Amino acid sequence: MKFKAGDEVTVLDDSFNGRVKGYKKDKVLIETTDGFELLFDESELVKITNSRELSSFFSNQSLGSVLREKEEPKKRSFVKEKKVKGDGFVLEIDLHIEKLVPNKRGMSNYDILTLQSETAKRQIEFAIKNRMPKVVFIHGVGEGVLKAELDFMLGRYEGITFRDADYQKYGLGATEVYIKQNPNR
Repeated sequence: MKFKAGDEVTVLDDSFNGRVKGYKKDKVLIETTDGFELLFDESELVKITNSRELSSFFSNQSLGSVLREKEEPKKRSFVKEKKVKGDGFVLEIDLHIEKLVPNKRGMSNYDILTLQSETAKRQIEFAIKNRMPKVVFIHGVGEGVLKAELDFMLGRYEGITFRDADYQKYGLGATEVYIKQNPNR
């Protein structure tokens, strides 16, 4: 066993650290600095005692480049506003899970679908409130579960029509939503 309870570790292919709690079925159980318990193979972890030990572990690379690779990348916004002639602003929302969370590890399919659905609902309500006439949800093709969930959710709103988005622009995995504006609002 490479690690013992209490060891500070960093995860090689992720952007977080933690403390070893023990072993569970040949996996190392760590508690992240955020309080989550996760299991990893020993090969995915590096013990942190001091920077000299880390630099000798990565003898071929400089410590600075290794740590820079581990730094959390700048979060990219999943909401884009594009100006289209005659349409005003078009709110584009990319619902791919990689655009919504920095790391989906540990999330079940249910958790992922719930987050995507809640994001879509929040964005459509934002668009209605701000009188945006058109919204495009980019959901991808996949098995069609998210598209079916979107269709069900959108069908519950009055004054909204939707259809598959422009194939040439978005491919098969997008839905275009039109919000009828009530002039009395």
